[in-house]
Amino acid sequence: MTDIDRQMALIKRGVVELIDESSLRKKLERGKPLRVKVGFDPTAPDLHLGHTVVMHKMRHFQELGHTIIFLIGDFTGRIGDPSGRSETRPPLTEEDVRANAATYREQVFKILDPERTLVEFNSTWLGDMDAAGFIRLASSYTVARMMERDDFEKRFREQRPISIHEFLYPLCQGYDSVALRADVEMGGTDQKFNLIVGRNLQAHYGQESQCVLTVPLLEGTDGVRKMSKSYGNYIGINEPAPEIFGKLMAISDELMWRYYELLSTKSLEEISVLKDDVAANRLHPKLAKEELAHEITCRYHGQKVADEARMGFNAVFAGRAVPDDMPEFACKGGDGALPPVFLEAAGLVKSRGEARRLIREGALTVNGERWNNEAAPLPVGEHVLKLGKKRFLRLIVPGH
Repeated sequence: MTDIDRQMALIKRGVVELIDESSLRKKLERGKPLRVKVGFDPTAPDLHLGHTVVMHKMRHFQELGHTIIFLIGDFTGRIGDPSGRSETRPPLTEEDVRANAATYREQVFKILDPERTLVEFNSTWLGDMDAAGFIRLASSYTVARMMERDDFEKRFREQRPISIHEFLYPLCQGYDSVALRADVEMGGTDQKFNLIVGRNLQAHYGQESQCVLTVPLLEGTDGVRKMSKSYGNYIGINEPAPEIFGKLMAISDELMWRYYELLSTKSLEEISVLKDDVAANRLHPKLAKEELAHEITCRYHGQKVADEARMGFNAVFAGRAVPDDMPEFACKGGDGALPPVFLEAAGLVKSRGEARRLIREGALTVNGERWNNEAAPLPVGEHVLKLGKKRFLRLIVPGH
């Protein structure tokens, strides 16, 4: 695999659309760091995991030696992005935008390398543009082309209001690419129209057109709608560690693999191995989900706090509707956390062979869930085991 092929493989991971691949290859073949632009309008003070999907792609470009331009839309945020809107978005005040922008800078560097990130504010050039400048910018696009946008066309057809200032939003976002001389711009699939406007405006102003990468909109914890605070299905990256861990443990097993692909730093090969292990009953789905929850919690709160969140989560589940006088046993780490080993060591069975037989028969539950994998060690934390109908054990698996 050539260096260009290696870069392309990482760049295309999880990407919905790349416009266009041949142009991006040509840019990469020049051997110069690309200027990769991603804009964020500070419309709310906190970021959630849905926002971080494109940030991980930004990190991929950084790992390949390219320059990330983290653009804070402090000017466009006061207009309001009409993308996906069925009605006009109310504009924010300058004070709201400034306060939200301050929190964004703090949060994004939990993922991005600050030394390889340029932070820009689009008020730098848009704020200084006079009326004549905006008229010249508006003259570069036609109403017909604006109406090609799905949400504008739908609102027009349904006779819903479209304000003139909403046409300015994609023009301003596109002009950002001109001002920054971007080689690549990325955004969610709902941003495709705006990103293409940037390509067209660069050509209009005599620049080489940027390549466009769109990333998927992450489903929220309900597994149906995109992650959004308004839907109540979000996981905020500034939430307390137990909240992040618990919300991730509550997602479905199917959604877990989507989160792995879009949010984990594990390679696609590592994720594939995990998926195969779960499918073959070599790994319990709960353990795979715990690994994901621990990785993401660790990213935003650190190793020690993430370990505590995991142990706290398991302790809560271990305390549900169980006898108060059950025996307690602390197993050794490693092989000691394998069910046949600790069941024998704790005296619940006479032999490991008996333990394996009972596990295969479905007699073992861990924290209320059937555990049918004798070769999967239990994770760090406190667990309640039930073997058959009457045998209970509070098991403690020590940390690393």
